[in-house]
Amino acid sequence: MKMKWALLTIIFSIATVLTGCDNPLAVLDPKGPVAANQANVIMISIWTMLVIVLVVVILYAIMLFKYRASKSSDDYVPPHVEGSHVLEAIWTIIPILIVIFLSVVSVRSTNEVEATPKGYEDQEPLIIYAASSNWKWHFSYPEEDIETVNYLFLPTNRPIEFKLYSYGPISSFWIPQLGGQKYAMSDMVNTLHLAAETPGEYMGRNANFSGSGFAEHTFNVKAMPEEEFTKWVDEIHGTAKKLTESEFDKLLEPGHVGQYTFNGTHLDFRPAPEHNHGASGNGESEHSNHEDSKKADEAETEHQH
Repeated sequence: MKMKWALLTIIFSIATVLTGCDNPLAVLDPKGPVAANQANVIMISIWTMLVIVLVVVILYAIMLFKYRASKSSDDYVPPHVEGSHVLEAIWTIIPILIVIFLSVVSVRSTNEVEATPKGYEDQEPLIIYAASSNWKWHFSYPEEDIETVNYLFLPTNRPIEFKLYSYGPISSFWIPQLGGQKYAMSDMVNTLHLAAETPGEYMGRNANFSGSGFAEHTFNVKAMPEEEFTKWVDEIHGTAKKLTESEFDKLLEPGHVGQYTFNGTHLDFRPAPEHNHGASGNGESEHSNHEDSKKADEAETEHQH
């Protein structure tokens, strides 16, 4: 009777949890090549572990049944066994092969996600500087010369190169349906390569505990076709106010804020750390070209005056 009620409780709990899920687990519902790669690795690991568990359980059941005490006579004395070299070799080699297999899968996947997504190598990436602070995300688009706070717009079918750093404690940038997490630190820039292939809205967050405001350290992501993204950039240039250093300093103060949009970026007066890890080279050159272009415009304006 107790076993029956325990089984019913488990079934009821699983059914209750599943009915409350409108979507599958985010990391297993990829919307980009990087997330798809990582989801495949997760499933390979899960299936490998399930096979191991299944084999162990079956062998355990066979041993219990075949060598149970009730099967032998009362005067049975088990023989002295020195051991089997064959069996010892089997249970030593199999775990080694499993570790080698999972290591190869993990290393290949890591190398792929650390580079520009497959199929996008010939495209120019969109560079976005993603800086965290207590407890906000600041997204700078240097080529578009705009900045957003706590929300992110991305063009689909184009490689995205995020430059991650922090104005506060270490944070972890994570958009589960587009790719795995990577740390944002105060003294260096980490590069994260992603791409969105399906238009839609996704949730991003800080996946590393960073104090009392950690739970709300999130941001919204919207992926859209390139034409819509270009139209959005043009609208910002025509409507958003200029980001000033004083305004940016206020945003860096600990606390939560809503979503903001600005013309200009904080990179003009508060550049990112110089040490850049994992960059493809495009990001630095594009930002330098952007800065050179701005300086040239300013020089031209002064000359006209």
